[in-house]
Amino acid sequence: MKQKLNIGLFGFGVVGQGLYEVLQTSPSFDAEISKICVKNKKERSLADHFFCYEADEILNDDSINTVVELIDNADEAYHIVKKALQKGKHVVSANKKMLAENMPEMLQLQKENKVSLLYEASACGSIPIIRNLEEYYDNDLLLSVTGILNGSSNYILSKIFDHNQSYQSALKDAQDLGFAESDPSFDVEGYDSLFKLIILTLHSFGTVIDPKDVLTYGISNISDFDIQYAREKDYKIKLVAQVERLQDKNISLFVLPRFVRKDKYIYSVEDEFNGVVIKGKAYDKQFMFGKGAGAHPTGSAVLSDITALAHNYAYEYKKLNYSGGFNYSKEKAIELYVRYKNSDDLKHFNFESISEEYTGPDNSYKIGLIKISELLKINSKLRELDIFIAITGRTLNY
Repeated sequence: MKQKLNIGLFGFGVVGQGLYEVLQTSPSFDAEISKICVKNKKERSLADHFFCYEADEILNDDSINTVVELIDNADEAYHIVKKALQKGKHVVSANKKMLAENMPEMLQLQKENKVSLLYEASACGSIPIIRNLEEYYDNDLLLSVTGILNGSSNYILSKIFDHNQSYQSALKDAQDLGFAESDPSFDVEGYDSLFKLIILTLHSFGTVIDPKDVLTYGISNISDFDIQYAREKDYKIKLVAQVERLQDKNISLFVLPRFVRKDKYIYSVEDEFNGVVIKGKAYDKQFMFGKGAGAHPTGSAVLSDITALAHNYAYEYKKLNYSGGFNYSKEKAIELYVRYKNSDDLKHFNFESISEEYTGPDNSYKIGLIKISELLKINSKLRELDIFIAITGRTLNY
């Protein structure tokens, strides 16, 4: 049975405005935005009476039964979403950092207050990955979820490998086009992909993981030497997030650059697009592809969640609630490429075995097996060293 949604909207940027316009022209369900909370007064496309400047004007309004949160600040988003749930309001959020860092509390608040928190827009933009993992891949046949989850870093790498641009030139283009912020570290250091991976892991394997416990390394240290090495091997480098099922109901996960061969689905994911490969026992590999960022892709995911709320939809968290979830293991060994200039930097890496190495006048590299647990021991140092690391992908079949 449908319910009427009276919406309080937080944020009226590009996505918020687009959402408002879409709702005005969509007769398929009964929903309207009655109040919009913004930070500052300025000339806007709507009349002043639509806007308020204090969060409590929406949160304390009993006539508003749904909150849509579309702001950038994760701390402010946390307080808004928490209070809305406590007030018995349904919530749609796009803030992947807030969700990933506070997921245990978000799960408890939904349960205690018998309300729904939906967040399809928090991961992969227009790709309906969360609800598919929740509803379609809700059995024990799922083996792995691997993907390019950040459009900004993928745009930069596409310009490097397809247009022979330098990292700095490609980064500047991404910033000029609005794909990357003036401080791009959230994207290029892998944190955006990490927070999305945390959310996907919950819906894939029913496991809630602290982002601080996950190996995460981005592309900011990539050099011409690394790019040339990839080209000589006929690879591209992609920033890849992965969660994989291991033996005995364990999983591993990480965010790392990866050398990708032409026969892999994600090889052809270019520019600001995202691509996700879902691998299972019975169906082998399935691939989902689409724009991962931007006003319309994100807005479409927000609208999808609002539509679902109108039909009383809520995540069941089936893997967590009915199967108990999987255990997070850090003992998987991965084959890692480490490019270095100073041999002292290499001493931080406790390889189990070496499969390839090269020593040159300016740059050297070593490839070998190393456990994720060993890399996590030096996780805080990785960005300080004059190195670049990437998973080779040679031992992976997805």
